[in-house]
Amino acid sequence: MIQMAPSILSADFSRLGEQVKLVEEAGAEVLHIDIMDGHFVPNLTFGPALVKSIRDHSRMRFDVHLMVEKPENFIKDFAAAGADHITFHLETTPHVHRVIQQIKEQGMTAGIALNPATPLDGLKYILEDLDMVLLMTVNPGYGGQKFIPHVIPKIQVLHHHLEQKQSSCLIEVDGGINLETASVVAKAGAHILVAGAAVFAQPDPQQALKSIRQAASVK
Repeated sequence: MIQMAPSILSADFSRLGEQVKLVEEAGAEVLHIDIMDGHFVPNLTFGPALVKSIRDHSRMRFDVHLMVEKPENFIKDFAAAGADHITFHLETTPHVHRVIQQIKEQGMTAGIALNPATPLDGLKYILEDLDMVLLMTVNPGYGGQKFIPHVIPKIQVLHHHLEQKQSSCLIEVDGGINLETASVVAKAGAHILVAGAAVFAQPDPQQALKSIRQAASVK
């Protein structure tokens, strides 16, 4: 079953609590929280304080996506703030396995993100330790970008590999997800869809989320 993970990067921050409640009531299982440091990516966003401020107002799984250099420096703070899951980028640290273990030691699940041009090869020796792989279908750093279709074969290859291994690791896809692309990535093997502007920038975010899920469910 496809899970929906609305990204608060595109939410109205003046009404953040209300918007989080809207998507949860619409059936979203996951809240995707993009953390950017202005170094690994050009933008700068939230910190643990924001996660903590909304934690008591939602039962959704908090999926913290670290787009930061040296992710190991942020794990304990986001765990304390109420994160359920942390994904960090393969490109951001030479000590990937160590960071995965640090995340799990804090009682969270762990994921690796890959930029569109990053091959799957880097997952070879860590895939069994992962709960999720996030495949970016845009270059990270900004919301509202255009979907990069060249990532679709990468989704298919990873999905096939996980099926062969009978792995419980999930594939999350982030970037340019909307009514048109949702079905494409779902057919390719994605399990969790991150959608920002396609949900929060719409007149009715609840209906938008439901429509994207429905589109993704049509095989």
